[in-house]
Amino acid sequence: MLIPKNMAAVVYRGADDLRLETLPVPRIASSDLLVKVAACGVCPTDIKKIHYGTVPPPRVFGHETAGIIVKVGALVRGFSVGERVALHHHVPCLKCHFCRHKAFAQCAGYKRTGITAGFEPAGGGYAEYVRVMPFVLPGVVKIPARNTFAEGAMLEPVNTVLKAVQRLALLRGDSVLVAGQGPIGLLFTKILSLQGFKVAATDLLEPRLKLSLQWGATRAFNAGSPALLDDIRSAFPRLDAAVIAVPSDAAVLGALELVRGSGQILLFAHTMKGIESKVDLSRICLEEKDLIGSYSADYTLQKEVARLVFSRRLDTRALITHVFPLAQTPAAVSLAAHPTPESLKILVRHDSRRGAESAEKDNFF
Repeated sequence: MLIPKNMAAVVYRGADDLRLETLPVPRIASSDLLVKVAACGVCPTDIKKIHYGTVPPPRVFGHETAGIIVKVGALVRGFSVGERVALHHHVPCLKCHFCRHKAFAQCAGYKRTGITAGFEPAGGGYAEYVRVMPFVLPGVVKIPARNTFAEGAMLEPVNTVLKAVQRLALLRGDSVLVAGQGPIGLLFTKILSLQGFKVAATDLLEPRLKLSLQWGATRAFNAGSPALLDDIRSAFPRLDAAVIAVPSDAAVLGALELVRGSGQILLFAHTMKGIESKVDLSRICLEEKDLIGSYSADYTLQKEVARLVFSRRLDTRALITHVFPLAQTPAAVSLAAHPTPESLKILVRHDSRRGAESAEKDNFF
């Protein structure tokens, strides 16, 4: 397979500064893979880094990545040129204190990013080629023939959601509030409903509320309604848990009121440091409620996630509403940061020079 010397990449040069540049194709060592990127999802964690400039430039972001192996290091076994793969940029050591407690995202090894298109490793999916380093090779998943690159790119976000769901101590027949019905919130709604739980969905956008019912919600409620808490209590007098999939203090405080004693409130979207909130701690102590968090993915769930996505029991293709060519990555990031009622999951596609288009019209996805 012919590999060029140079490639296109969208480089982060500072806060809200993404530039299409020409970089050398990464050189790989004997224990690495070189992957030609086909699709990469736009993730909120990268959006925050780009918007607020929380990490020093230059970097090439993008970590929800799928593509084709074009070169295999001499010491690598189990992979071949031409195989279609989904990548996983973090893999824990499985030996440290944090790993023994299954807190994989706190593992020092996990925090090392093992995929780069150049510069400080940052995922690299907003480039034509990426180098996959040996310590993340255990996270590489081969994409079955019938499945798409887009589905491969969705493995990482689905993993983060399944990991979070497994942190909840739910019993059969329990009811869960899912606050926020963006792409992540809808994944929570679907996975919880697939596992037999009743879901109360909230959002500010009516199209997303309607979609949540198609994705398994029992009832959907407009988060802007003055009677929101009363309406939820009337329909779900016994909420057992709440997932906060939107960075809203009001959603957290409302969930603390709604969830019954011994229940759990799981924070998923509060990833900006320095944000403080007033919480009535007696609700945690006297009512024995758990306020917990979940961040990033769980490498040990990769096989389960792949079965869920590739079997299409969870058909992630329905979440993808917009596809942008690589050169328009800044526009893709902007749309994901400022969603419209019609937009959900945004992908960057690497072999198209066309503008944003409906994913339904694109057989590639």
